[in-house]
Amino acid sequence: MKSTLFLVLILFLWYPLQAQDSYFPERNAEWATIKSKRFSYDSQALAKAIAFANENEYSGSKDLRRAILKGFEREPFHEILGPTKKRGGPAGMILKDGYLVTSWGDTRRVDMTFSVTKSFLSTMAGLAFDKGLISNTEDKVGQYVWDGTFDGAHNSKINWEHLLQQNSDWSGELWGIKDWADRPPREGGLDDWKYRELREPGTVMEYNDVRVNVLAYSLTHVWRNPMPKVLKENLMDAIEASTTWRWFGYDHAWTTIDGLKMKSVTGGGHSGAGLFISTEDMARFGLLFQNNGVWNGKRMLSETWIEKATTPSVPNVNYGYMWWLNQKEGNRYWEGVPEHVFYAAGFGGNFIVVDQEKDLVIVTRWLEPNKIGKFVKMVYDSM
Repeated sequence: MKSTLFLVLILFLWYPLQAQDSYFPERNAEWATIKSKRFSYDSQALAKAIAFANENEYSGSKDLRRAILKGFEREPFHEILGPTKKRGGPAGMILKDGYLVTSWGDTRRVDMTFSVTKSFLSTMAGLAFDKGLISNTEDKVGQYVWDGTFDGAHNSKINWEHLLQQNSDWSGELWGIKDWADRPPREGGLDDWKYRELREPGTVMEYNDVRVNVLAYSLTHVWRNPMPKVLKENLMDAIEASTTWRWFGYDHAWTTIDGLKMKSVTGGGHSGAGLFISTEDMARFGLLFQNNGVWNGKRMLSETWIEKATTPSVPNVNYGYMWWLNQKEGNRYWEGVPEHVFYAAGFGGNFIVVDQEKDLVIVTRWLEPNKIGKFVKMVYDSM
């Protein structure tokens, strides 16, 4: 009996100490910095990594409207359909156990974050899964969205996982954009691509914003609420994010649910719109995933969902549920960086890098995209 009481006492004393190991910043507060006695690193090497990030700023125009039109000029009929915003300069944060190791640039400036939005959208599916609004990611989406979006011999086969892993090959038109007009292949003629044979869902990954927006539309109908409202009430308020972030859809992307007209958002800024957010709020989101879905002792996302989201898909080992994975077998492996790392990535060099094992989060913005692997390795080498 005494030994049992002793064990209970030890656990009682131990758990509070463990909780203190991680820091969760309050809303709008100055981020607490890590103390040298808690964590040692090579400050000179880290300074070189930050200098590298600043010296390798994304080469595209700071007028993101121009950068978008230039970046996707190969696409037929491409145009700006939603809001854009001129960007700031390089910025970023590095967190250890939630504490700020270092930062650079204006971390409170709100900028477009492009396809980093996809990882937020995936999380909206995760919240729906955790609440039982989606019973199983292998359920056919047409069971939930029966308005014709998933009709037909091919589209009727598509399940939630196919949309989340971007291997559905959904065929059709959404908000006036044909699926085949989004990122057509460089080889072959457009007509060959337009009339190609569709791939079996789950067999071939294709990065395609039209299909991502189909996921956003489908989740809007499942939640019966706009995605920004769902994100705010179910996540961002809980992690004490600022009030400055916004999530836009295309100007004409309206749907009616329960008699209420609501905007269907985009999963990126390919034609404008998407998530506009600060570096600090991106870091909060990364910190939630670094802590495996727990924020300051409260579970926000299930471990089951995070495991699903960060499991390699069959067609692409570097991709899960709209999170990129640093698997050595794939062609997006970052040499010298642990394989357990996963990250969100967006046009123009926006990244949220998460390492659950080392309790590390790296956010970097407007870094030349092909420099990200070297930058992250420099950060790891400094630690």
